[in-house]
Amino acid sequence: MSINQSPRTAAAPTAGEGTPDARQLRAILISVSIALMAVIASVSGLNVAQTHMAVEFGASQSTVLWIINIYTLALAALLLPLGAIGDRLGRKPMLITGLVIFSAAGIVAGLAPSAGVMIAARVAAGVSAAMIMPITLAVITSTFPEEERGKAIGVWTGVAGGGGILGMFLSALLVDVADWRRLFVLPVVLAVVALAMTLKSVPNSRERSSHSFDTIGALVSTVAVIGLIFVLQEGPERGWTAPITLIGLAVGVVAAIAFVAWELHRRDASLLDVRLFRERGLASGSITLLVVFGVQAGIAVVLFPFFQAVLGWSGLLSTVAMMPMAVMMMMTSGLAPKMVARIGARSTMTVGVALAALGLTLMALFVSVDGGYLSILAGMLAMGIGMGLSMTPSTEVITSSLPRAKQGVASALNDVTREFGTALGVAMLGALLASGYRGAIDGKLDGIPGGAADTAREGIANAIEVAPTTGSHAQDLIHAAQRSFVDGWQQAMWIGAAVMAVLLVYVALRGPKNSAPPRFNPGRRRS
Repeated sequence: MSINQSPRTAAAPTAGEGTPDARQLRAILISVSIALMAVIASVSGLNVAQTHMAVEFGASQSTVLWIINIYTLALAALLLPLGAIGDRLGRKPMLITGLVIFSAAGIVAGLAPSAGVMIAARVAAGVSAAMIMPITLAVITSTFPEEERGKAIGVWTGVAGGGGILGMFLSALLVDVADWRRLFVLPVVLAVVALAMTLKSVPNSRERSSHSFDTIGALVSTVAVIGLIFVLQEGPERGWTAPITLIGLAVGVVAAIAFVAWELHRRDASLLDVRLFRERGLASGSITLLVVFGVQAGIAVVLFPFFQAVLGWSGLLSTVAMMPMAVMMMMTSGLAPKMVARIGARSTMTVGVALAALGLTLMALFVSVDGGYLSILAGMLAMGIGMGLSMTPSTEVITSSLPRAKQGVASALNDVTREFGTALGVAMLGALLASGYRGAIDGKLDGIPGGAADTAREGIANAIEVAPTTGSHAQDLIHAAQRSFVDGWQQAMWIGAAVMAVLLVYVALRGPKNSAPPRFNPGRRRS
């Protein structure tokens, strides 16, 4: 199908800058990858310090969760508007500004004397992360020549996918060997290094448009994302039928509908041309990333309690146990472009989704208390390989579906999809695990005192904590909780495998055509 694009010029490089050579391209890729790692490491790093923050600030669990979640909320809400602004004002200035603010926010957070200051610093970090993240990918798509672009996107995807687990490992290490406030040292150091390299190596580019900036679209999209992400973050804690949850859902849905209607009205002058979702490339790439990142995030929610509560491992060892999946994901993200060149984007995505579904199935079939880590290792490895193979071509078909003048928006759309998938996966698989656990443990509490039994139903960590108060029933309660957790795990994994199976059929039938992804053809868009 063909959709006419708005009048535009090619990227406007800074005066005196020609096409980068191989050495410059490597420096650019390293610069944006380090910047991306700083952003990704800050998403999940504070999860390992929840108890420390609660004690030091005298904060409630709700406040601690806001300290963690407000960063992701601000990041997701502003990705599209700030990505578009970066396209217009210049990608290098936007990246530099974001890195400066991000570094300052990290320093303030590390020294924060109260929860209020910490939350403010995390908001600033989230806003600056929204300036950084879409620009890192936009720099790649607008700078690298066609023959090198797929490899560079593969590296970017590997960092985006595996960087969160690597960040959690380093964060857990810092918490174990030093003070929890040292968690902010890593992102700040990464941001400072990325800033220095950006100033030296990254060329500037910007796009000129004959249309005014879509301010209304930017504002409405922000409201929509805030409403929907808020629901996914707060629903599990506050309850899915709580008034605040329902209000957030209503606001998010209404704003999302209004955004689509407004963008259709703006047409060529829109922030995001939603008509492009009619095409196979953009639609299938977005749906694949949404599901794959959702499953990845949900897996983390399931794995860490398994390592810590079932196997009795420390937070650091639990994070180390996740590394094989992250390593396989990062390696195959880099190899995916070669597969795309040989068998096409759709076939590569299909193989990746099939392997991810196989990984979930293996974990559901073989996980057990007695089998321990080895009972899930094969599934984790298959998951890592599958996610790496599916994420890179999905990212490339998304960015290739929008014109060069909209690469900041294309990159932001890619990132928003990831953030939605992450929030959705955590909420859904976490809820499935909790429901499966409660259903399984109800039949295993015979003889347990009533108060302890009620506490045990709340979760495996609660069961282990209350077990010593039950006297001779302590070991029975712990074993019952561990077996019930595994039962809940299997339920969540089977549901995840079913979702991946549906995605597999969709990608196989409606994925992008098995040809090279479209490359910013100004006259028309191809599937």
